[in-house]
Amino acid sequence: MSEQMNVDVAIIGAGTAGLYALREVRRAKKSFVLIDTGPLGTTCARVGCMPSKVALHIGDSWHAQKNFPRYGISGAEHLQLDTQQAWAELRRQRDKFAGGAAEGAERAAGEQLIMGRVRFLTPTLLEVEQAHGKQQIQAKAVIIATGSRPVMPGFLQPFAEHCLTTDEFFEMQELPKSIGILGLGAIGLEMGLALSRLGVEVHGADMATSVGGISDPEVSKYALAEFAKEIKLYLGAPAELAQAEQGVLLKAGDQQVRVDKVLVALGRRANTDQLNLAEVGFELDERGQPLFNPQTMQLGEHPVFIVGDSNGQRALMHEAADEGAMAGFNAVQAKPLAFKRKTPIAIAFTHPDVISVGARFDQLNPDDILIGTAKTQSNGRSQVLSKHEGVLRVYADKASGELLGASMLGMRAEHVAQFLVLAIQRQETVHSLLQIPFYHPVVEETIQSALQDIARHIPDPAGLPFGLVLADA
Repeated sequence: MSEQMNVDVAIIGAGTAGLYALREVRRAKKSFVLIDTGPLGTTCARVGCMPSKVALHIGDSWHAQKNFPRYGISGAEHLQLDTQQAWAELRRQRDKFAGGAAEGAERAAGEQLIMGRVRFLTPTLLEVEQAHGKQQIQAKAVIIATGSRPVMPGFLQPFAEHCLTTDEFFEMQELPKSIGILGLGAIGLEMGLALSRLGVEVHGADMATSVGGISDPEVSKYALAEFAKEIKLYLGAPAELAQAEQGVLLKAGDQQVRVDKVLVALGRRANTDQLNLAEVGFELDERGQPLFNPQTMQLGEHPVFIVGDSNGQRALMHEAADEGAMAGFNAVQAKPLAFKRKTPIAIAFTHPDVISVGARFDQLNPDDILIGTAKTQSNGRSQVLSKHEGVLRVYADKASGELLGASMLGMRAEHVAQFLVLAIQRQETVHSLLQIPFYHPVVEETIQSALQDIARHIPDPAGLPFGLVLADA
């Protein structure tokens, strides 16, 4: 056993949350160690948001030829796609993203980077198992940033040779002719559409009756109509697999289909189950996850904090970065501070995109809100970009007109999401937001149309036209 090491802060995990925590600890000039089991490189860079966007970009580029005849462009029948080369390029870009993240961790931690598997002996005493032996680390504060791994239910084990998780998906050397997808949240939907646009026959199943986590029934109606053109959807029923002579049978409800591979996109599980948390006295919920304060990131009264995918709350990169910074700051304070959380935002880059900003439709009381609706077919820029049909729905407080949330299916809706999250964060009202100029033609004009739809029910107190204020006001 090596001599015990003493530090101010021990950070377990060198992903996004852990690195942002490290930034704050270093800024406070406190001693630290950064512990990781490897491989280095964030989940986003290695197996998540970045390689998935490359896959979508490749798919969209190849799929664009289907619009050529509309514009008088001929000869597309002579184009060929080398999927092995395309996937190799995806991995090259993935490795660049992941390599940059890994180098950032090594550079930030320097000699304080320890590679090994860790468990708690007490709330502030850690044991790290390394290749050459075990090391104990006594810390004044600990930050858990151990990330997550894909869920692989037991019922899929007999079909393991045909199943892929998102961790293995990008390692495929060649694309299958057909694939089933279990789980049509943002990741499953994005990957299903990317593969479909690359010529793979895609069958997607989900217990939910919608896709992409959409809770607004009107937006869901448009999304299902659009995505069903590219993916065979099996919704609202449990899915199972069965043996087949080749590949496997995907069954859902009274439907079944044979597929070569199955992408399991059923969510991710926090990597906290091997940390020995219950044994050292941390209070856990019914799922075995430690209870924590989402405004301080602290576990009970212990000088221990949990951030990013590890806590299972807001599994998005920008949220992990914020939580890491909160925990890193609080870990070196005499008393942790409570931080206000930012407005929720979610984007699926599905072309047309799916977005959710602020409060979701199913979180609001219909009697307390007004809903503004704008169809993308009525937006000039959207019509130029594609023939896809979409809709924006904006939710506002019926009494004050303050924006509460929004949901949308539409081309380049990612920009609409960023615009609206700023407005909601700053507590803009329908009338105050209409005072902003909207250039023509831009996709953001759909926001203006939806706001005007609401403004008709909340007259301007001065009786002025929508969006105009007097010069001497």
